[in-house]
Amino acid sequence: MTRVSSPLENLCGSGQSLRKEAPGAKELAGLERSGLRRLADAEKQANSLESRFDLAYNAAHALCLAALRRSGYRATNRYIVFQVLPHTLGIGPEVWRVLARAHDLRNRGEYEGLLDAGDRLVADMIQACKVVAAALRKLPPV
Repeated sequence: MTRVSSPLENLCGSGQSLRKEAPGAKELAGLERSGLRRLADAEKQANSLESRFDLAYNAAHALCLAALRRSGYRATNRYIVFQVLPHTLGIGPEVWRVLARAHDLRNRGEYEGLLDAGDRLVADMIQACKVVAAALRKLPPV
C-alpha cells in the first residue's frame, strides 16, 4: 500500500522549508497571545503607520506560526508560514497573498531601508490577521 503524504510533509527534509516538531501548549498560547496583542495595537490609529505595519506584520507572523506549530511543524524561514495557510487553516490565497506582499515589503524595509507601507496595505493586513485569528479560534484545544 502506498503511503500518501500531506502537502506539509512534502515540505520536510534536508534543505526544505519545514521540519516536524511536536507542538507545545505553552508555546502555542504564547504565540496566539502575542499575535492578538500586536493585532490590537496595530489597530490603534494613534500609532504611526510604520509602527502599525510592524505590529500587523508581527501579529500575522505569530498567528500563522501558531497555526503551523499546531500542525506539528516548524518553519526554517519566515515566509513559509504565510504560504502554508491553505494547509494549516484552510485559508485561501486572498489572505496569504496579502501577508506575502507584506513580508516582501518588510524585507525591503529591514534590509534596504525602503518601507513604503500605505494605509490600504495596513488595513488589509489587519483584516487578514483577523481571518487567521478567527480560524485559529475554531480549532480544538491541543
